[in-house]
Amino acid sequence: MRLTTQETTAASSSAATRFGSALEVLCIFARLGVCCFGGPIAHIGYFRDEFVVRRKWIDEPAYADLVGLCQFLPGPASSQVGFSIGLMRAGYLGGLAAWTGFTLPSAILLVLFAYGAATLQGAVGQALLHGLKLTAVAILAQAVWGMARSLCPDRQRASIAVVAALVVLFSTCSIAQMAAIALGGVAGLWLCRGDMAMPSGRISMPVSRGAGLVALAAFVVLLAGLPVLRGLTGSSAVALLEAFYRSGALVFGGGHVVLPLLREAFVAPGWLSDDAFLAGYGAAQAVPGPLFTFAAYLGTVVTPEPHGVAGAVLGLFGIFLPGILILLGGLPFWDSFRRRPGAQAVMRGVNAAVVGLLGAAVYNPVWTTSVRGPRDFAIVLVGFVLLTAWRAPPLVVIAFSAVAGIASTLLP
Repeated sequence: MRLTTQETTAASSSAATRFGSALEVLCIFARLGVCCFGGPIAHIGYFRDEFVVRRKWIDEPAYADLVGLCQFLPGPASSQVGFSIGLMRAGYLGGLAAWTGFTLPSAILLVLFAYGAATLQGAVGQALLHGLKLTAVAILAQAVWGMARSLCPDRQRASIAVVAALVVLFSTCSIAQMAAIALGGVAGLWLCRGDMAMPSGRISMPVSRGAGLVALAAFVVLLAGLPVLRGLTGSSAVALLEAFYRSGALVFGGGHVVLPLLREAFVAPGWLSDDAFLAGYGAAQAVPGPLFTFAAYLGTVVTPEPHGVAGAVLGLFGIFLPGILILLGGLPFWDSFRRRPGAQAVMRGVNAAVVGLLGAAVYNPVWTTSVRGPRDFAIVLVGFVLLTAWRAPPLVVIAFSAVAGIASTLLP
């Protein structure tokens, strides 16, 4: 049966009415990007209230299934969930609009902080930056505590986490973190097959299997090809893009995991100091939106060119691209793949290794470069208790640590 021109136009109009526009998606996610504090778990809660409860763009089972997919894949889970909702609402332009609206507010704030941090050279400014570094200690410790309770509840996964931490702490090899994640996956396949419930629910997305395969191929080609291109060209721009892309491609289990990966990629080569790195990480806790916008700060302050605003754009593009590509690649195949016991076991092991990786990062570089004595330890301890026991918002802990850091440094 062939549609007439009038019928085709009517069908197109009906589809537009039913699904909405990219501009609509952009406006809604820009508002969320300004007010979504609290990290990826909180972001997912904001999204549920906005799109499941209020707007009813997606139902509860489909949303839960979508969150499961994004937590399974590497990359920033909350940004992937947002991109997927935009994709469902308004196609590929809707996905891009959702990412743009949710990412830009915090990215702009961190670029402004990067330019302002250079002016903080006096005693008060240095004390403020030290307080932000102590914030990073408390928040990262809280992240490890929460992830360990949910991702390492048995002795098998706890052991995988400990081994991964030891590999990173006692290795001087630059690929120790990737090796720890890979070993965690192998150990999970061997040790973590028991008591796995069969998942339920389905996701319907406007991504064909062909498009998914293209996205997966692009993910792999860039991951393997950028280091080769970096060696062939010697370009600092390619080197920065490769560092951001590699870090974004290997993040499992939440945005905080990107900290040790980015430090290895940017501090180890001497592109910026540990102090500048941790001060920026502390500032990233104070802004709304995804933690991955820390890349905008790094791109602004790194030594190699391009830096400044161009470096911030390169950083955002490089660190978010792998998560989006693998999400597009996984959507058409997720329903069948996630039911395989082997896949679930591997991800259990990978997530446990990620906890160990993050635990090692709490000690080195965060603790060793930030906590200089009993006063600093006291500030970190109070911040940790505020986060874990009192459920205080991160902004409260940041304000406390900043004021306490200034007082601790300036008072005799």
